[in-house]
Amino acid sequence: MQFKKVEKKCEGKFITRYDITYETVDHQKKVYEMISRNGDITDFEGLHGRMADAVVIIATDETGEKILIDKEFRLAPGEWVYNFPAGLIDPGETPQESAKRELREETGLELYEINDFIGTSYSAVGFSNETNVCVVGKARGEFHKSTSTLEEIEAGWYTKAEVRELLKKAKFAARTQAYCYVWSRE
Repeated sequence: MQFKKVEKKCEGKFITRYDITYETVDHQKKVYEMISRNGDITDFEGLHGRMADAVVIIATDETGEKILIDKEFRLAPGEWVYNFPAGLIDPGETPQESAKRELREETGLELYEINDFIGTSYSAVGFSNETNVCVVGKARGEFHKSTSTLEEIEAGWYTKAEVRELLKKAKFAARTQAYCYVWSRE
C-alpha cells in the first residue's frame, strides 16, 4: 500500500475522524476511515502514536486469587461489557500516576503495588490509532461508586472459576477477554 493523504473529516471533544487515502498494490485508490485521539494529524508520520493515549489497569487482590474487572454499560454496543479499569492519560501524567488516579476514580480502590507494564498496544487497530499501556499490579480497599456521572461502572473481584463462567456467557472487551482466559485456566 502507498499512502497518499490524510484528511480531517470531523472533530469531536475526545476523538477526530479522518479519511486516509492510499493506493493498493494493484493501483486502486482506496479511502480508509479512522478515528484518533490526536486532532492534528496532517501526514503519514502523524498516524503513529509516540506515547500512550490511555492506561489499562490489570490488578489482582492482595492474595492474587481474584482479578479486578469492571462491568460497564457502553453506548456503542448498547449493553453491559466486562472490561479492565482504564482511562485517558492526562497531560503531564505518567502511566503509573494515571493508573492510580483512574483506578481510584472508577472503583475507589488503591493501586498500591505495580509489578509490571505491558508495552504500548493499539486499543482498536481496525479503526483507530489510539494506544494504551497496561499497568499490572495489586489493589486494595473498599469499592466506591465511580466519580464520573458520564459512565456506568460496577467494579468487582472475580475468582478464576467465576471468570471462567463469565467467559461463557458475558460480553467482554477483547483485551480483557484474552487476558482473563489465560489467567483463569486451571
